[in-house]
Amino acid sequence: MGFIKFEVPNTLPVEDAKKRVEALLSYWNRKYGVTSAWTGVGATMKGKAVGVTIDGKLEVEGRRIAGEASDPGMLLRGQAKKYLERKFAEYLDPSKTLEQLVRGED
Repeated sequence: MGFIKFEVPNTLPVEDAKKRVEALLSYWNRKYGVTSAWTGVGATMKGKAVGVTIDGKLEVEGRRIAGEASDPGMLLRGQAKKYLERKFAEYLDPSKTLEQLVRGED
């Protein structure tokens, strides 16, 4: 199985960005059952969403969030990458507070 790489720009301080990524991973846990584990500013993710196996890792860095996740195959690759980039960009948007993001999940 291959991996798809993703990268999303980050303008927030690392600790703020990490809190937002933690909130996103928590949302994925509630919605899809995807589990995550943190070590410093890096996290691993495992689970299954809509029939697609998820196995990935990411790093919260000063100017970006970068990582890789299991490749769902040629038919879903583009959609999966766009979804990851869109959700991370949404959660890293400095014009929204963390509370607004969490409230908007349901």
